[in-house]
Amino acid sequence: MLILFNKPYGVLCQFTDGGADRPTLSDFIDVPGVYPAGRLDLDSEGLLLLTDDGRLQARIADPRFKLPKNYLVQVEGEVTDAALASLRQGVRLKDGVTRPALAERIAAPALWPRDPPVRYRKTVADGWLRLTVREGRNRQVRRMTAAVGHPTLRLVRWSVGDWTLDGVAPGQYRSV
Repeated sequence: MLILFNKPYGVLCQFTDGGADRPTLSDFIDVPGVYPAGRLDLDSEGLLLLTDDGRLQARIADPRFKLPKNYLVQVEGEVTDAALASLRQGVRLKDGVTRPALAERIAAPALWPRDPPVRYRKTVADGWLRLTVREGRNRQVRRMTAAVGHPTLRLVRWSVGDWTLDGVAPGQYRSV
């Protein structure tokens, strides 16, 4: 079994929270025996895959299989050609240089409203990127965009491999 879940902002990618009273997967998914294949940070949104198949879970989550993960990223500032070139070549982070990413400037996508909304600043422009990475370092996309001068404001994972969020509303899931 494989579940495609559209994780809302502020939801932990686990079924319990250790008593901190934050929303978890159990608030949205009532399917016994499934576990996340990979994770999304608390402040990220979008596609989270869950499965009851340990082999599939490992294949999805393990970076050595290099499944492409596609993100829609709202960043601070108008995205420069130099920033795009850096993302496409690989960005030097504290834990080494990232693999080259597919990166393109895009128009603001038609997404659901985020709760809470992204902070709006009249004096600071923002832009959108579509970024595809094939590794899974901790907070990698956020660190990459910050390293090229465009801190992330909103991060939505749209797809993992061939699985996408098409037709899955925030807080909803479907089995495939």
